[in-house]
Parts: sequence; C-alpha cells; structure tokens
Amino acid sequence: MGLRGYLFKRTINTVILIFFVITLNFIIFQLMPGVQGAIANLISNPRRTDSAQVERLMQLYGICERIVNGDCIPAPLWTRFSKYMTNMLTLQFGDSFQTGKPVLHDMIESGRLVNTLTLLGIATAISLIIGTLLGVLVAARRGSFFDSGWVITSLITFSLPTFWMGLMLIMVFAQQLNWFPSGGITPSRWILGTPPLLDQILIRARYLFLPALTLTLFFYGGNLLLTRATMLESLSEDYIITARAKGLPERTVLFKHALKNASLPLVTNAALSFGGLLGGAIITETVFNWDGLGLWIWNAIGWKDFPVMQAMFYIIALCVIAANFVSDIVYGVLDPRIKYE
Repeated sequence: MGLRGYLFKRTINTVILIFFVITLNFIIFQLMPGVQGAIANLISNPRRTDSAQVERLMQLYGICERIVNGDCIPAPLWTRFSKYMTNMLTLQFGDSFQTGKPVLHDMIESGRLVNTLTLLGIATAISLIIGTLLGVLVAARRGSFFDSGWVITSLITFSLPTFWMGLMLIMVFAQQLNWFPSGGITPSRWILGTPPLLDQILIRARYLFLPALTLTLFFYGGNLLLTRATMLESLSEDYIITARAKGLPERTVLFKHALKNASLPLVTNAALSFGGLLGGAIITETVFNWDGLGLWIWNAIGWKDFPVMQAMFYIIALCVIAANFVSDIVYGVLDPRIKYE
C-alpha cells in the first residue's frame, strides 16, 4: 500500500473514530444526572417571554419536542441524537448557562483560547526541548553522577503535584521576593488604560512566567525519562558502534544517528502533548487564576454548565485524534523502514 492509500485508510478510520467520540459523548451526558432537566427548564422557563428564543433553543438542543402549558414534552431519543450529531459536526455547542452567550463566543472572543494556547504552548515546547536534549546527554553518560542527578531531579518534579509546585513558586517568587505577580493575566489597572505594546508584552511575560515554569517543571521530567530510555536502546545497536569506529564526532553519533532512530516514541509523545493543549491545565490555571480553558472547565463543572463541558470534551477528543493522525504520517517520513500497511 502506497502513501496515498495509507492516507485514505487513516482518514476513513479517523472519521469513524470521530463519530464514535460523538456517540460516546452523547451517551455520557444523556446518563449524567440533571443534564436533560437543566436544559428542559431553560427552554420551558415561564420567565422567558421571547417565543423566538424558545424556538431557537428547542431546535438547537432537540430536548423538547414541544412545550405544553409550560412543560417540556421530551423528544424521541433518535431525534435528540441526530440533532446532537449535527450540532457537534457544525460546531454549534449551544449557549453557556453562565453567560447566556454561545459557547464558541465565550471560548474565542473572551481570549480564553489564546491564553491557554500561550501558556500550554510555551510550557510544552520548552519542556520538550529541555527534556529531549537532557535525555540524550544523560543517556550518553549512563551511570555517571550527571545521569543519576538528572534522573532523580526529573522523577521528583514529575511526581510532585502541580498545585503544590505552583503554591511554592508563589510563596517564594511572588510573596517573599516580589519578583512576579501571584496570579492573573494582566493587572487590574489596565481597565483604566492600556499601556504601549512593548510594555504589554513585558507585563504579560511576568504574569506568564510562574504558571509556565510550573508546567515546564512538571512536563520535562517525563520527556527526559522517555528520551533516555529510547536512546539507551539505540546506543546499544551495531550501527552506533560502527559510526564511532569511523571516527564520527560524538555529537553527530548522538543526534544524527541515535536520536533519529529513537525518535518514533518521542514523536508520539510530542503529538499527544500538543494535542492536549486545548484541554488546558485545570489545576495550574486555577492556582494562578489564569483565565484559560482549564479554569473555564473548572468553573463549568461548578456551575453545571453542561454545554461548555460537552463542547470541551468533544474538542479535546478531536485534538487528540488529529495529533495521532499527524504522528502516524510523520512516522513514515522519519523512518523509511516503516511500511504503509
């Protein structure tokens, strides 16, 4: 099977998987207590006098077949499922119970999406770079103090709860040293006036530093350990011995030969890391009051804002599916030994 056939097959499998995710998401929220009642009450609320708004909500959610004397007559299950499938595929997630605005509006226009992509994107990229480079170096010095020290350090940071690390960083750098703010995204005084662009970047960087450092410390340990494990396996291969016997520089042996052949698990790890960006960092964003998607999900759980939760679960699943699809394609580019089957 060639590349074109392989792409077609993977695309079909991805489409099937998306439909499975939508179905599973529908079943979860159908069985979750209070979901249908909350939406039905929203639609049949006697204080809602706008009949056009009621009709729009009925068409959007498909929960009520009709309203009789202020009571919601439930629609058949298949009608609700078909309506739900259409809404998910067209990204019509309904209105948030908290704000009354469309979910996509609250996600994008409020800046939550950009805030999470900035925080998680920077932390993930830095942790991947640091973890991979250190993993290569410690593998090359296996058994040394350098190896043991970094392995122990990575195990510690990877095991510590992110909320504890965040609170310790706030106590030291925000409260004791007063170098960085303890939380938020921008100062409250910005409400009165916005400073010049360069000042905005510097101020936002100060607010970003502590939550990004927390996530970087947590993420890099897993990347280091994975890189070390795959590199140790590659460094024991015969082609590495041959490369060293030819007199190639150690840097070339490590990064051009060993790391390239050990990179397939790293590609999967990197793809899944970036695929989970939109899930946010619920704990870290809550500790630092970072107004991103993670904090939004946390607040949605407290408010029982089911449209927001449904939308986020679906979007996170889509991102992970897309990340797996991309990593499968990259496999064939990095390793020509892989056959498209």
